Amino acid sequence: MERVHTGNSKIYILQNLGCAHCAAKMEEKINNLPGVTAATITYTTKQLRLSAKDPDNFLPEVQKICASIESEVKVVARDELEKAKKQASAESHSHEEEGDDKKELGCIISGAILFAIGVILNHTIDNTLATFIVFAIAYVILGGEILVKAAKNISHGQVFDENFLMGVATLAAFAIRDFPEAVGVMLFYRIGEFFEDKAVERSRGQIMDAVDMRPEVVNLVSGNDTTVIPAEDANVGDILLIRPGDRIPLDGVVIEGESRLDTSPITGEPVPVGVSAGDEITSGCVNTSGQLKMRVEKPLSESMVSRILESMENAAASKPKLDRFITRFAKVYTPCVVIAAVLVAVIPSLVSGNWNYWIYTAISFLVMSCPCALVLSVPLAFFSGIGAGSKKGILFKGGLSMESLSKLGAVVMDKTGTITEGNFKLQKTVSVGDLSEDELLALCAGCEHYSTHPIAVSIVTAAKEKGLNIEEPAKLSEIAGHGIVAKTSHGTVLCGNHKLMAKYQIAMPDLSDASYGAEVFMAVNGVFAGYMVISDTIKSDAVSAIGQLKKLGLHSVMLTGDSQSGADAVAAATGIDEVHAKLLPEGKLNELGKIRSKYGSVMFVGDGINDAPVLAGADVGAAMGSGADAAIEAADVVFMTSSTEAIPQSILISRATNRIAIQNVVFALVIKIAVMILGLTGHANMWMAVFADTGVAMICVLNSIRALYIKIKS
Repeated sequence: MERVHTGNSKIYILQNLGCAHCAAKMEEKINNLPGVTAATITYTTKQLRLSAKDPDNFLPEVQKICASIESEVKVVARDELEKAKKQASAESHSHEEEGDDKKELGCIISGAILFAIGVILNHTIDNTLATFIVFAIAYVILGGEILVKAAKNISHGQVFDENFLMGVATLAAFAIRDFPEAVGVMLFYRIGEFFEDKAVERSRGQIMDAVDMRPEVVNLVSGNDTTVIPAEDANVGDILLIRPGDRIPLDGVVIEGESRLDTSPITGEPVPVGVSAGDEITSGCVNTSGQLKMRVEKPLSESMVSRILESMENAAASKPKLDRFITRFAKVYTPCVVIAAVLVAVIPSLVSGNWNYWIYTAISFLVMSCPCALVLSVPLAFFSGIGAGSKKGILFKGGLSMESLSKLGAVVMDKTGTITEGNFKLQKTVSVGDLSEDELLALCAGCEHYSTHPIAVSIVTAAKEKGLNIEEPAKLSEIAGHGIVAKTSHGTVLCGNHKLMAKYQIAMPDLSDASYGAEVFMAVNGVFAGYMVISDTIKSDAVSAIGQLKKLGLHSVMLTGDSQSGADAVAAATGIDEVHAKLLPEGKLNELGKIRSKYGSVMFVGDGINDAPVLAGADVGAAMGSGADAAIEAADVVFMTSSTEAIPQSILISRATNRIAIQNVVFALVIKIAVMILGLTGHANMWMAVFADTGVAMICVLNSIRALYIKIKS
């Protein structure tokens, strides 16, 4: 899978960026600069990720490129912008935005009133001058800013943009004395642009609110005093106060108090988790009840809330194939429609002599053919889908991984930590002699008491949970690869595997029906006494998750290094279709290749360091959030919940997101082509042209935001 280039990279914010198609042009030109390794502009976040030896050296050239395409764009380093925002009050920033909105609405409303007056005058009095003056004032109010922008862009060599086309089209309408259409079309265009901008900003805000949980301030405890300080000023080792209702600001450890945490913002799990002194807590979770004091273990830049936001931004910068196709398509599409418009303006005019009509038709054709709706709607749909995943504790590392997830043929999973919990538990104790099950368990726990082996620990834990009296053997010796021989009050006790029983020639009954798991056999004074079965616990949601994968038409496979019998038992219990056991990492990679050749695109889910090569080799690699850092780094998707159900959930989100993106493309193309055909045949006017541009774009934006609210059935 593609990875976002991060070496020697810096993020800049493109202030006042308002055109998705323009952003694509900027990205192409910046990428062509000598010395630039990679440049990605994400319209949905207004971010430029620039990779070069020294990115700041390219800032003047980047600013020049951006201003030449969209004159009002200012390129500012993100960290500088964030500092400036913190220095300025949030209230004044809010008033500034509110003031801009009021100014825009003031222009639209006053222009609309004058337009209505002009229409009334046009139908009630026979005074062409008075009507012209009213329409002219309305036009200046509504279109003056657009004409100024068009002039600036022309001076920078950008001719065929929306501002120029709208200006020429409406001025042409004035020239042929069609004043109501000139002003009405400009009014409709301004209204459409206003609502489109609001829809984009609202959707951008909703998505970022869902993932940006970074605190602005924290409550620092110093002795008996509590001081409010900026979150980035908190250092490792600082003590912070967390009141009921507060969000955990940084990753740390509870040192005082008890409470329950709502972890759903991070993991998507709705059940609160109890915490007390000594427990690790993750930033982003919400303290629901008691007051806590925590010790900071990681600064803000390394805490979970920052990692989630960074993952989101990286994901938005990784563009899916559909997005790249639309960008390439727009590069070919735009010059083609310009050439077609010139031909429409010239050839019929030479034949008919009606230059006014055909020039007006050609300009309308250019306005309706603007590709902004296409260029904007696809990345916004994927951005919304990434936001939807983050709300469920699923971190997609890019649109490309989401796109691949929607086209899977098979899901391949590791066993331990993915399908099973990864912790051994005593499943059952079977006594075949004079000792009861509890006596057998207590005796075995005494033999295993000082062992650190996971199986031994599970036996001792089970005995302690039952409150059994654990007797320490008088003498104990361990035989490597076999088990333990101990002297106890019951006599000589053997505790181990088949090899130990065979070594001491212990007669054993047929145990072919024994449950799945590791078996610990016991003999007392040379007589077989019973056995215990210890196995890894299957995750509670594994069965339902595998069932959902089947409903999605996907083939499920388990690859594991464990024994064949153990793997078969887990597969039978969960409903997995295919099993391959006793595999080393390279064996898993080989099997993955065979599965891909048979079923097509493959997703691999794992959590261990040994899974990193397979994760990287899969079409989509997914790691459990509880897994090793190497596995998480190699993965394309991270499941913060570590639940098996996150696997089908991620696929459902990806499929829904891709459907929405394709809907936008099909809808925009169908409407535009239909209106363009109507325009060429003389059945569409400038009103339809504006709808095919701003109207279609706004509908696509609203459709894209649906991806943020995808419903996932558990």
